[in-house]
Parts: sequence; C-alpha cells; structure tokens
Amino acid sequence: MNADLHCHSFVSDGTLSPEALAARAKANGVDLWALTDHDEVGGQQRARDAALAAGLPWLSGVEISVTFLDVTVHIVGLGFDPEDAALHAGLVATRGGRTQRAQDMAAGLEKLGIKGSYEGALQFAGNPELISRTHFARYLVEIGACRDTQSVFRKYLVEGKPGYVPHRWASLQDAVTWITQAGGAAVVAHPARYRFSANEEYALFTEFKKHGGLGVEVVTGSHSSAEAARYAEIAVEFGLLASRGSDFHSPEESHADLGTLPPLPGHLKPVWEALADRVLQAA
Repeated sequence: MNADLHCHSFVSDGTLSPEALAARAKANGVDLWALTDHDEVGGQQRARDAALAAGLPWLSGVEISVTFLDVTVHIVGLGFDPEDAALHAGLVATRGGRTQRAQDMAAGLEKLGIKGSYEGALQFAGNPELISRTHFARYLVEIGACRDTQSVFRKYLVEGKPGYVPHRWASLQDAVTWITQAGGAAVVAHPARYRFSANEEYALFTEFKKHGGLGVEVVTGSHSSAEAARYAEIAVEFGLLASRGSDFHSPEESHADLGTLPPLPGHLKPVWEALADRVLQAA
C-alpha cells in the first residue's frame, strides 16, 4: 500500500493547506493519508473533509514534540479521536513555550546583526502558537542570509549556533499516553535523525514500548536505504509495527514528495493494518 502517514500543513510548519496536501497526495497515488502537524490537531477536520471528497482514505494524525535524554524526539500519533479532551490539553501545554523560545532565538540572532527575525518568522507562521525554527529559516532565506533553509539550520539554528534555544517538551510517557488513551497508535518518527548512541537508542525504544508505543517509522523522507534497513531490524527486535511517511513540508524544501517513498520491507507488519477500523473513506 502506498501509505503516507507523515506530512505537515501550514497549520504547523508546512507551506500548503490541508486541502492542497490532500489533493497532492491523491494526485501522487497515495492510498492512505494522514496529516501530522506538530503539536496541533487544528487541521484535522479540513484534512478529513478534503480527503473524503477526493476519495482518499484518511487517518487522523499528529506529531508530538518530546524531550528524551535532553534531545527533541518526535512521536507521531495515528488513528486517534481528534476531539479527545486530554490530548487537546496536552498539546496546548506542549505548545505553550514556543513564543518565549522564538523570542529568545530572535535575541540570539540580533546579536549577529540580524534584526526583526521574530516578526519576520511570524509572517511565515500560519499559527503563531506554533512558531518554529522552520519559520525563522524561511525568513532568513528571504532576506538573503542563506541560500536555502538547510543552510540556515546548519549556520544558525542547531545546537551550538547563535539562534538555537532548547525547549523542554512533553515527556515520552505523556505523549504516548495521550495518543493511546485517545484510541490511537504511537509511532517513533524518523529515528535515524536523533543520532543517539546504541545504548541511548535502546533506552528510547525500551521506554517507548513500556508506555504502550506501537510503531516506528522505517521508511521516511530523511532515511537512507541503509537506515530503513536498520530500523526494520529495530521493528523486529522490539516487536513494533512499521510506518511510512514522507515528512513532506513544502514542494521547495522537502527531501521526498508525498507518495514517492519506496515500500516497506515485506516481512514487517504495517501499522495501518492495526488501525484498519480507524480508517475513514468516502461511502
């Protein structure tokens, strides 16, 4: 199945609307789609309506920011009730520190002579509560500080650089609990990106599984084929379901377009099989 269960709209840090993403997924041959905005489910109704209108099977989705061993880790939730009160409350709390963090980032950049970056980043943030490094990166490209957003991150916005400000997100246990108690499946997103040591990674997956986590992204836009093979092994080792998603944000910025990833390895059990009763499709 050409499932794409990880992408972002302008409700968080993507550049397209939920409707445009649904249309793009359909045009690219996606068979099952989820919108997974960061720490926000405000685009879910629009995504659902657009997907069903296009005849595109749909799952609810979100990507929750977690702090684990002082590293930001992302947990994707799939197939949950988007109206769940505890999940909403948890996401509000998780979003709460973004404004102060963004202002601190702007202060760091101002010391380098880059003025007005907070206001500039806000122009790219469809939801001011979800202002992020990506919005700063787009602004710095616009003013010519760097040629592309990847260069901005490397020069200004990663740990040790002047625009980087750490943030304490949700705990791993909280994020997994919010998702599972809302009836969904929790999935570790793009695990190769965290660059944990072997022991740290073992601790991540052990704790994730202990709290009720069900899956891991094996095939994703930022994974090489070797990394996909590595996390296929992790899925088997920890008894996790496998997920697949492009992590698409923008036609100009993303490594992979919606629906263009290689298939999951055939020996793995896809997470969507466990969520078959949560998939919505047009009658």
